[in-house]
Amino acid sequence: MAIDKEAVMLHVKGLLEALGDDPEREGLRETPERVARMYEEIFEGMNYTNKEIAEMFSKIFEADIRTESDDMVIVKDIEVFSYCEHHLALMYDMKVSVAYLPKGRVLGLSKIARIADMAAKRLQLQERLGADIAEILQLASGSEDIAVAIEANHSCMTARGIKKPSAKTFTTTFRGRFKSDTALQNRFIFQIK
Repeated sequence: MAIDKEAVMLHVKGLLEALGDDPEREGLRETPERVARMYEEIFEGMNYTNKEIAEMFSKIFEADIRTESDDMVIVKDIEVFSYCEHHLALMYDMKVSVAYLPKGRVLGLSKIARIADMAAKRLQLQERLGADIAEILQLASGSEDIAVAIEANHSCMTARGIKKPSAKTFTTTFRGRFKSDTALQNRFIFQIK
């Protein structure tokens, strides 16, 4: 589903009017078009299902990969941002860390960061973002054993409402062996701290 730029422009113009401003004044005249272009970019992930994202970023390497059952690949501190679906507010200073147990093949490291980035380019909840990244990584890597940790600030908590600028939200998502093996969970958490 492609983002309807014309509809975005129309609604941004209406929003500016609803806020009591003149969308035809100098500083706002091109704002609806700029916002539509920005939304195309920052919400690009909404154009794809998790399966399609996995297919886009599933570059694997099979040659000479020998892994033991608990060998872990970790990529930590992947910086992304997203927008909360409840307030359309920015989730920022967001760091995603992921781990998986390879099953005879490994995923290209840049693909892991691309997966996190594309999954974040949606209206999201931090909890769902972790689940989406885990599902995409399962599909792309062929491994059921996935861990995802996300730490973020939410402007819906820091800039409005409760206004607690130092509050951070930390979520974890565990799949496969990570879900049942607390030793694996602890190894992952220790490595990303």
